[in-house]
Amino acid sequence: MNIQTHKINNIKIAEIIADEIIIQNAEDALDLMGNVYYQGFDKMIIHQKNIIPDFFDLKNKMAGEILQKFSNYRVSLFIIGDFSNVKSKSLNDFIYESNKGKHVNFVASLNEALNRLGQIDQKN
Repeated sequence: MNIQTHKINNIKIAEIIADEIIIQNAEDALDLMGNVYYQGFDKMIIHQKNIIPDFFDLKNKMAGEILQKFSNYRVSLFIIGDFSNVKSKSLNDFIYESNKGKHVNFVASLNEALNRLGQIDQKN
């Protein structure tokens, strides 16, 4: 795993770069968040492929548990992936509602994540 640093208006954003699954459970998410925060980041970007697929099955409540930790610790999280062909209505609704806020967002590209992070930073 590597951390790519992006900067917007002097805000450091960590992009997690890895070929393997990094988040398999809530403890992994908390460890990653702590690691990133310890390095001076308070915003994080991770790719869908780095999160266990069970995360996207809302029935097991993993997504809610993990994303609640990011919200509680006020660490913004952007998940990059192709969510355009999601079949689950509940997951689509979850993504839609998450994207209304500023702590957890689901986006299609790094550019979209950085643009939205820049907009969020300007509102604060």
